[in-house]
Amino acid sequence: MEIKKIVIAGAGTMGYSMADIFAKYGYDVVLYNHRQETLDKAKTKIAEAQREKIAYTTDMQAFGDCDLIVENIIEDFDKKFAFYQELNNYVKDNTIIATNTSGLSINKLSEAVSHPERFIGFHWFNPPTLILLTEIIKNDHTRDDVAKAIYDLALSIDKKPVLVNKDVLGFAANRLQLAVVREALSLVDAGVVSKEGIDDVMKYGLGFRWACLGPLETLDFGGLDTFYHVSSYLMPDLEDSHEIPKELAEHYERGELGVKTKKGFYDYADGKDKAATKARDEKLQKLFDALYKD
Repeated sequence: MEIKKIVIAGAGTMGYSMADIFAKYGYDVVLYNHRQETLDKAKTKIAEAQREKIAYTTDMQAFGDCDLIVENIIEDFDKKFAFYQELNNYVKDNTIIATNTSGLSINKLSEAVSHPERFIGFHWFNPPTLILLTEIIKNDHTRDDVAKAIYDLALSIDKKPVLVNKDVLGFAANRLQLAVVREALSLVDAGVVSKEGIDDVMKYGLGFRWACLGPLETLDFGGLDTFYHVSSYLMPDLEDSHEIPKELAEHYERGELGVKTKKGFYDYADGKDKAATKARDEKLQKLFDALYKD
């Protein structure tokens, strides 16, 4: 299946970044949003070299003539479901429809799509210009040629795709991430280590190593005998709660949502939000250049 023309639905951070990247690699790109002001803002965020290569529209007729639609609208199941139901009125039967959901069920979302065998998850990570991973998630009916087309598309834009063969909540990356978060917050809540300390454990230890080696490669280098014996006494002692971590829930209930509200686990007031974002991006860029730049 050849993909030449791509329509991105949703012009938020992920949507305009996708449009920018696809246009950079020579694809015919249309960026759709139902609000013109959002499109106008998105256009200013796209690299100047790609800005005029992209078409911008609020008209859903744009979905009627393309090879691929990548949906990036709000992470709300009901709104995505309703969007796909309306999309059915415009899209061709052979157009691939992909969602950039972070963890909603691909199977359940596919129920709103005519010909669900052409529906697939295509999960990107923020910032998309630096994070190479994309997860490609099949629903129970996704055709193999559809999955291959998206996998090959990801390779063509220099991403590192991983095929998730079964639809599970959170897919692969967010399941791993939340497992780490659960144990991290359990240790902080028990007073074992401070929040700053738990972040340092990841930044200067595990995360530094995991930038080069995956968890299973790490086991191989460390010795499976060592990890076997550690597992024998540590696994029974790890946090296994099925509840939302207490401190995460408390911040959420107070409206402390992190950088976006200038307070989360840390304080981002008085310009610290911009400084923290800049520092993050600079470090990621250095790491990217060191590991992956030719």
